[in-house]
Parts: sequence; structure tokens; C-alpha cells
Amino acid sequence: MGVLAIVRRWRRDDLIQKGSLVLRGLALLFSPLDFIIMASNKHGDWKDFDRYKEFRYLLAISIPATLYTEVQALRHVHQISIGQDLVKRQTSALIDFASDQVVAYLLISAASLAVPMTNRMRNNVDNLFTDCLAASISMAFFGFLTLALSALISGYKLSTQSYI
Repeated sequence: MGVLAIVRRWRRDDLIQKGSLVLRGLALLFSPLDFIIMASNKHGDWKDFDRYKEFRYLLAISIPATLYTEVQALRHVHQISIGQDLVKRQTSALIDFASDQVVAYLLISAASLAVPMTNRMRNNVDNLFTDCLAASISMAFFGFLTLALSALISGYKLSTQSYI
């Protein structure tokens, strides 16, 4: 029974590590897409994202979210390939848990701020500008979702740490 329990725990830990890497990789996909779509959404006159503070805020949040997810994904790739953490395991779990939540909440706040303005614009006219806005908001929401799931995994890792 002891050997089977150990093997089961190793498999679970391996699955958690790989799942965490996949979620961070997806967040790394969504955050730059959010940034690129919003930054390139300039079509002249009233159809420039930078004329609206809601969309500037979304762009401003997507930049640190992209940087954060890139650093975290690279750190997890290093951890899986080398088998060694860059910082102590307890500290790493705490930093992951807190920062995943902060970045996820920033993304959802930026997306939720941009939604009402986009809906008002889409009610009046539906064009490439509003479609790009909706796509950027969707990428921010998907980034939030992946980071929120990653925060759950980080919370699990934090709760199963041995502090002795």
C-alpha cells in the first residue's frame, strides 16, 4: 500500500506541474493577443482605442500581465526541465498564489470596465473597430480564466507544503 500511495502522489504532483505549465502557457497566449489586438485597433477619427480611457486601461493592464505570464512560464519550464526551483519551494508557492490572483483580478477588472462602452458602441454601429474591441476583451477574459485556474493550483500547492 505504501508504494502505491507514493506512486499515486508522484503522478498527481507531475500532473499538477504539467497542468500549471499548460495554464500559464495559455495565459501567455491570451495576454499578448489582448495587447496586440487592442494596440492595433486604430481606424481613424472616433475609431481609435486611445480616445477612450476604458480601452487604454485594458491595454495598460495587458502589458504587465503579458510580462508576468512570460516570466512564470519560463520559470516553470526551467523547473520541469532542470528539476530544481529558482527559489525555495514554500516561497515560490506563496508568490505564485498571490501574484496569480493579483494579475487575474486586474485582467477581469480591465475587461469588465471595457465591456459597457463596447456594448454601447456595438448598439450604434457594428464594424471592425467594435469587433476588435470585443476580441481584445475576450482575450483578457480568457487570460483571467487561465490565471484564476492557475491560482487554484497554486493554492493547492501552497496548502500541501510541509513547513517543518
